[in-house]
Amino acid sequence: MASPMEQFNIKPLIPLEVNGYDISFTNSALFMTLAVVLSTLFLVLAMRRKSLIPGTMQSVVEVLYEFVAGIVKENIGPEGRKYFPFIFSIFIFVMFGNMLGLLPYSFTFTSHVSAVGTLALIAFLLNVVVGIRKKGWGWLHTFAPSGSPLIAIPVLVPIEIISFLAKPFSLTVRLAANMTVGHVMLKVIAGFVIMLGVGGILPLFFDCLIVLFEIGIGLLQAYIFTVLSCIYLGEALHEH
Repeated sequence: MASPMEQFNIKPLIPLEVNGYDISFTNSALFMTLAVVLSTLFLVLAMRRKSLIPGTMQSVVEVLYEFVAGIVKENIGPEGRKYFPFIFSIFIFVMFGNMLGLLPYSFTFTSHVSAVGTLALIAFLLNVVVGIRKKGWGWLHTFAPSGSPLIAIPVLVPIEIISFLAKPFSLTVRLAANMTVGHVMLKVIAGFVIMLGVGGILPLFFDCLIVLFEIGIGLLQAYIFTVLSCIYLGEALHEH
């Protein structure tokens, strides 16, 4: 039986090398591309024929739109409207990545630190850019909030810097770890189904339950990633 970790191996589909650098098109890149293409097709087709009385697909898109808009409004405020396209794109991309990873013979790119970490780093850099544009270099007071006693500054500043730099790390680990653990459990229990043959009905039942559970976890993790991205952006726009 194959190792439960084998499903996370990145494999080149179209080998490419430029000046000694491996830039092969991999299974991870394929499913990231599929997530972008399928989510775009879904949104475009669902809203192609907008109706006052929406059909099923239009209703789903409108619910997703209102859901993310509510997250932005609650965690950022009215100023967050201009950043809504970015936040909505993050939510849809992560959600589709999590859902695609549950299909047989697919690849869960959201279980990889490199993929999720890049997305978290983009959100982190947006946080920095927005903060500097909003407050100028006074944004550096983030690491030494006004009213802090001078005696506490040498201790407070390093703590605040470490806490700030940990944001993309926390975003990355939370999502990647949850996706990895869930898929390992699926693989392990599926292995018992094969080994037990007819007697594998019970493990198969548990595997089906875990799939349903993983769907919920995938949606929840997309929500958490989006909420934290909004919270960090809100901190850049507003005072502590």
